[in-house]
Amino acid sequence: MFPISEKARRSVLNQAERLRHLSSTERDLIRLVHEPGFPRWVEQIKSIGGCAHPIYLAGRTTTRDALTGEVLRHYDTSEEPGGRMPVRCRNRRETRCEPCSYLHAGDTFHLVRSGLLGGKGVTDGVRHHPRLFVTLTAPSFGPVHRAGGPDEKVCRPRRDGGVCEHGRSVGCGQKHADEDSSVGQPLCRDCYDYPGHVLWHASAGSLWNRYCHMLRRHLATAVGITQTRLGEHLRVSFAKVAEYQKRGAVHFHAVIRVDGPDGPSSPPPSWATPELLSGVVHSAAASVEVHTPYSPATGERVITWGEQIDAHLIRSNAFTESSAVTDGAVAAYVAKYVSKSVGDAGGIDYRITDFDSISLAPVNAHLRALMAICWRLGGLKELEALNLGSWAHTLGYRGHVLTKSRQYSTTYGALRAVRANHQGGGLLALEHQDTVNESVWRYVGSGHSLAEADIAFGIAADLGNLREIRREMIAEGWKYAA
Repeated sequence: MFPISEKARRSVLNQAERLRHLSSTERDLIRLVHEPGFPRWVEQIKSIGGCAHPIYLAGRTTTRDALTGEVLRHYDTSEEPGGRMPVRCRNRRETRCEPCSYLHAGDTFHLVRSGLLGGKGVTDGVRHHPRLFVTLTAPSFGPVHRAGGPDEKVCRPRRDGGVCEHGRSVGCGQKHADEDSSVGQPLCRDCYDYPGHVLWHASAGSLWNRYCHMLRRHLATAVGITQTRLGEHLRVSFAKVAEYQKRGAVHFHAVIRVDGPDGPSSPPPSWATPELLSGVVHSAAASVEVHTPYSPATGERVITWGEQIDAHLIRSNAFTESSAVTDGAVAAYVAKYVSKSVGDAGGIDYRITDFDSISLAPVNAHLRALMAICWRLGGLKELEALNLGSWAHTLGYRGHVLTKSRQYSTTYGALRAVRANHQGGGLLALEHQDTVNESVWRYVGSGHSLAEADIAFGIAADLGNLREIRREMIAEGWKYAA
């Protein structure tokens, strides 16, 4: 044993003292950069775009020629840092993982755009088919504060004043900005129909399905044919996205397209005009309704659409009309809202497991009341099928954020497969040959440590800056080319 010098001992003590003054993140960063596989880990996180909550897997994959048994490709995580491989979480919510939500929004843009302009397996002729951008809203459950538009001076002007039965004013003489916390809040919470709001959310999916059937029925009636023979003349396709308003109510934006009897590859009949489709969209929305299960606490509610229904013709190449609803604008609009959730309206994006958690949720009083009503109504046996308790965090809405008909366009799976094949240098093409795959994978963890989260955030930010620089370079190139 060699004696430790006083200088060396003092250096060790000073180092320990310095470490005590560092934050938890800084200490974790020191640990991380001294790991032997740190450079490789950085490459892995770059390859998944700086995902904020990656899933770690361990295992191996071997691809062999089915005839000769020759190994065509082999991958094993035993040589990776920690013996594991990170993959994207693929969360569409921007509040949960911004890098993955950006990728999902991009896929949505191409999914919607291909149904408007063609491509991705859809014929180019769809751009000449009748297409409408339709907005369907929830009805009013009580007056709420609203942001003032350019032509509105105050929120809810009332010349003669007046109060409700609870003694609160039925008007508001203030002008609210969009970011004002009072926007979307009821003027009187005692007057607001909270059970109706929650039950409408729980039935919104059924209302949309019934609306699609009613749309086809009204379309057949408008041209004097039976609904059973409508398929001999045309097909109706759609893509729909759900968006939360400030008042916590969902409304739907939908692209509705009319094709020929064979789908996108065939032209619709000449009488299927955009004007006819627009009239049918409004008439079907006004006549469709669904009923909730009867309960002594709520009665039997009739679920309908709100009065505000918009239908705009989607135009192609309308460069001279800045206000026109164009193919690209609609696709970008839908892609923007597919990454949103109730969290963007002031709610939360995680499940509520007990009633006490509602009082602790970081939401305003209006959304907290909606969540509480979901929980209470979910405990009623006659409303058990609505499963309101499990969807209290979404205010009772249990539908997908985006749905589409089968023949509208491509699928998320197809888009992801093409991207994976491109990123893998075409290796996935081996799966289309006469091969045999042997794979063994298991879940070993998820998420980042403190330092890993900071580094992943920086990687995601750098990749985002590179995208912006590339976009600006392309735009400058086009400008100089012109």
